[in-house]
Amino acid sequence: MPSIHLTTFIAAPVHIVFDLSRHIGLHKISQQDNNEEAVGGVTSGLINKNEWVTWKAKHLYKTRLMTVEITEMNAPLFFEDAMTKGDFSQYKHKHHFKEASNGTIMIDEVFFEAPYGLIGKIFCKLYLTGYMKTLLERRNKTIREYAESSKWEALLN
Repeated sequence: MPSIHLTTFIAAPVHIVFDLSRHIGLHKISQQDNNEEAVGGVTSGLINKNEWVTWKAKHLYKTRLMTVEITEMNAPLFFEDAMTKGDFSQYKHKHHFKEASNGTIMIDEVFFEAPYGLIGKIFCKLYLTGYMKTLLERRNKTIREYAESSKWEALLN
C-alpha cells in the first residue's frame, strides 16, 4: 500500500497546530486551488472524534467526493481520519503532534490504495503518490502560515 510520511516543524504551541489541523475552514483555504469545499457532515469549525465531513473537489480533471470520519483522537497529540466513501480503495491519515521547546513537530502518515488493481498500483507509483504529497505539503504550509502569525486567532477564537 502506498504511503506518505511527512514531518513539518511549526513555531507555535501544539494546541494551536492541533486545532488548525482539524479546522474545516483552514483545510478549505489550503486546497482552494482545487475548489475544495465541505458539502456534508461537519462543514465548518473544528471536527471531532466520530464526526465526518464530505469534501467535494476537482482532482485529476474530475469533480470528486470523499467522506472521511475522525476515528481516533487524543487531543492535542494525535488524531486519525479514514475514508468511508470515495475513489480510493483505502485511505487513512494519521496526524501526530509533538511538543518541542520552540514549537510543534507535526508528523503526517498517509496510507492509501487506488482502485483498478495493477493499473492502479502503477498509477500510484508513477503519479498519485507525488500528487498527494504536494497536496499535503500545501496544507501544512497553510497551517504553518496561520499558526506562526496572528491569523489563527480569527479561526480559533
